[in-house]
Amino acid sequence: MDEGMKLLKLQLEQLLEEMEEQTTIVPGTFFVIGCSTSEIAGKRIGTGGALEVAEALFETMNEFSKQHKVYLAFQGCEHINRALTIEREAAEKFNLDTVSVIPAVHAGGSMSTYAFEHMKDAVVVESIRANAGIDIGQTLIGMHLKPVAVPLRTSINKIGDAIVTIATTRPKLIGGERAIYARPEED
Repeated sequence: MDEGMKLLKLQLEQLLEEMEEQTTIVPGTFFVIGCSTSEIAGKRIGTGGALEVAEALFETMNEFSKQHKVYLAFQGCEHINRALTIEREAAEKFNLDTVSVIPAVHAGGSMSTYAFEHMKDAVVVESIRANAGIDIGQTLIGMHLKPVAVPLRTSINKIGDAIVTIATTRPKLIGGERAIYARPEED
């Protein structure tokens, strides 16, 4: 692995460590990854996919998955409607329907393509509700996070040239001291 790829891997490792300090990673849940390898390389999203970048990041994400016992979900690009590459075990556990598409570098993106080729028994699904995730290159993972998403701040705000946002989720706050309730009609 060349020095550039090692640096990307180190940035991701530090980002994930700082995330772990701020939130609880819940075993058995989804962790969604949106990743533009083009943006990492300093190009416009969707214009310069790089499987070698995907490979460097996949290894780190796979270790994170094993350590925390979470299911990884790699979001594809808009050309496959941001469908997600996951392992069949997760699809079966969460009763998710698979779709008939195989991510490709120019229709799915390098990260989801690499994941599809290297995950154990990979399948693609249309949507999930993840507890947490990482967005590398403004790929817009919000549609695959549970409400309510809570952004986390770390010292790493870029991987390569790509802007990075990480988020966890929390249950909806219903009621409480700030809530305003309608008064029942008086008889």
